[in-house]
Amino acid sequence: MKVIILAGGLGTRISEYTKSVPKPMILINKIPILVHIMEHFSRFGFKDFIIATGYKGGVIKKYFKKCNFKEWNIRIVNTGKKTMTGGRLKRLEKFLKKKEEFFLTYGDGVSNIDLTKLLRFHKTHNKIATISAVRPPARFGFIKLKRNRVNCFREKSNLDQGWINGGFMIFSSKIFKYLKNDQTYLERDPLENLSKKGELYAFKHSGFWQCMDTLRDKELLEKSIKRKKHLEL
Repeated sequence: MKVIILAGGLGTRISEYTKSVPKPMILINKIPILVHIMEHFSRFGFKDFIIATGYKGGVIKKYFKKCNFKEWNIRIVNTGKKTMTGGRLKRLEKFLKKKEEFFLTYGDGVSNIDLTKLLRFHKTHNKIATISAVRPPARFGFIKLKRNRVNCFREKSNLDQGWINGGFMIFSSKIFKYLKNDQTYLERDPLENLSKKGELYAFKHSGFWQCMDTLRDKELLEKSIKRKKHLEL
């Protein structure tokens, strides 16, 4: 089963690094975050990757040419610098079979999600799309006030946050009917329309998940990976 990784964005919110490398190539404990993601899929036996590049895609291509990961099948496809997420996926349609299901994720998020269970969940419901639902780590604590009196005080917890799309998704080939062109955002009309039609399900993951949007996120990831928290299922 193929794994598509979207790795072409500009990464403007962490420009301290993305001026020289694309976001998925930012090092987390001396290894690109992209490789951490691929290693996670590989642990579950998924080793057939398509990497959709754009901004500074040559850096990714050069890295994998230099570092020979013999156990992985890697195809790197330039999907354009200004192409949106849905547009990047649409450009990859020719690399997939007509009725082929596939994983899709972003090149900036690490998790210990059980991919076998995610796939089983997807097949059980037999819908066009399955996303992973996660609770992001809260950035601040929570207080409840009544006339300046604190009725409730709680230190920050991911339970204070709602469910969001964690980025580890599975699609059937029918998704391509919902993708128009390069300017299509996968997360807007396509997923919204699937939701309205009852073709979108969510697999809840309450374990480790961390994206890398900012320098602070990068530092949190480095600490978690040092403790191998991302491996604890």
